[in-house]
Amino acid sequence: MKRILLVIVVVALYILHQDFWFWRTPYFRGAIPFGFIPIGLFYQACFSVAASLVMWLLVKFAWPSQLEREIEERNSEEDSPS
Repeated sequence: MKRILLVIVVVALYILHQDFWFWRTPYFRGAIPFGFIPIGLFYQACFSVAASLVMWLLVKFAWPSQLEREIEERNSEEDSPS
């Protein structure tokens, strides 16, 4: 179930990356966060933070730990005296 949710989150993030809704936003309608950042730049900054969190979730919950165990076993076999 976790993997399905992670796939859905990654697909949603991919779709949200295409921020076409802010391409023609006029700045005089209050679309300037903090009074000086263009809305498109603010959106991309928020998207970068969200992408970082999703990457952290992917590493935490979807990392192939069996591959790490396999490498550790190989290293321990190579290091053990014959």
